[in-house]
Amino acid sequence: MEIKNYSAYNEKEILKVYSSVGWTAYTDDPQALKQGFQNSLLVLAAYEREELLGIIRAVGDGVTIVFIQDLLVFPEKQRKGVGTALVKAVLKRYQTVRQIELTTDQSPETAAFYESLGFSEFAKIGCRGFMKC
Repeated sequence: MEIKNYSAYNEKEILKVYSSVGWTAYTDDPQALKQGFQNSLLVLAAYEREELLGIIRAVGDGVTIVFIQDLLVFPEKQRKGVGTALVKAVLKRYQTVRQIELTTDQSPETAAFYESLGFSEFAKIGCRGFMKC
């Protein structure tokens, strides 16, 4: 597996990975998704030869805060180290940034995954998060 910068936006493969995990809020507006990619701080992709396995997208200033906006791995490639490799690549790239944040679902599996990579729930570190939808 190779992790590399995702610099040439390929709408077909991006829509395919988002669709594969059911993120239709993104696939319903492909133009907004493309603009989101273009305005991201960093997008990395995991490949096996030429096959896309997954992507990670980060936003922020890269100095004081990085927010992991999206982490997607094709379902048939999950639980094979792809997501871990992508997150670790972001953590390595921004190792001097104090705040690296993300939001995710409440499943125990997802919580265990992020905790295994050193993330803590906001409440456990005396913080609270808010979102306006």
